[in-house]
Amino acid sequence: MQTNKRRILGGVAALALGLGFLTGSAAAEEKLKYFTWSGYELPEFNPSFLKAHADGVEATMFGDDDDAFTKVKAGFRPDVAHPCYDKIARWNKEGLLQPIDTSKIKNWNNIFPVFRNLPDLQAGDGKVWMIPWDWGNTSVLYRTDLVQNPENSWSLLWDKQYAGRMATIDAVHDTPLVAAILAGVNPFDMTDAEMDKVADKLREQRPLLASYTTDMTSVEQSLASGELVAAMTWNASAVALKKQGVPVEFMKPKEGMLTWACGFVLLKDSKNTDLAYDFINSRLEAESGKYLIEAYGYGSSTSTAFAAVPPETLESLQLPADPEVMLKETVFTGPMKQNDSLAKMFEKVKAGG
Repeated sequence: MQTNKRRILGGVAALALGLGFLTGSAAAEEKLKYFTWSGYELPEFNPSFLKAHADGVEATMFGDDDDAFTKVKAGFRPDVAHPCYDKIARWNKEGLLQPIDTSKIKNWNNIFPVFRNLPDLQAGDGKVWMIPWDWGNTSVLYRTDLVQNPENSWSLLWDKQYAGRMATIDAVHDTPLVAAILAGVNPFDMTDAEMDKVADKLREQRPLLASYTTDMTSVEQSLASGELVAAMTWNASAVALKKQGVPVEFMKPKEGMLTWACGFVLLKDSKNTDLAYDFINSRLEAESGKYLIEAYGYGSSTSTAFAAVPPETLESLQLPADPEVMLKETVFTGPMKQNDSLAKMFEKVKAGG
């Protein structure tokens, strides 16, 4: 899930993409309403759609998956939204989605099988609840000149010698999940006693942190200045800082990086389903996926996008051409049975409880 998923610029903003302006209620209805992470609204991700529908998208940004879910549940109704896989069951439970017909998805068979076959996506009869589009990793990004020879472990973010100079992601499927791993607990299905262990681990970390945040732009600026020496981030932050010449390393923790996958869902009462299919098809073209990989360092869901990227570029981004290779070494963030309870506990810990 963030100048991409995951580089959050913060806040909720509406952005109309196109070359002109539409007037009148009838014209307004012809715009696709797209709800996504900041940085994922870029026209480079859907050039063929904009060629056919120059003023065709109105994008609204959310801060994280929980923010998106809360707003849609409260009545905000986009046509297409961009949540992550681990939240799909939650959206479905509230009756927010309609199935997507894979026969209308031109590049469906070019999506890696590991993503096409995710259990919670299946809606029966050639239909799915989400079209996978992007995937990436969450890990510790640290300054190699300020943190020398660290143990390759998530425990760096609990190291007291760096108190006040570390940050972590303010999201249930990130920091609490890592706390569970370090506490020896299965983060996807835990007992009350195990939940208490996770809470204790989070309380241990709290006084050591400069912030809990989803604002990756601020995190990157603080790492660049040396205010922060380490932070939990996504791939894109490592790519951005290395381009700036900042000495950073995106850690491969011995416990495993977190790997997430996100994609497009069609809201139950979408009024623009034809536009939605055009939009999704445009996003699955190799050109779109190539831009995602090269600009942000995230993985595309399609093999055709990877084939369009030079091998040396993939190597520099630490991306395998086949995501199944990555998934053998990482922790895939699937549905968490205790998500709501974990969210409440996390908020309590952050507040000092």
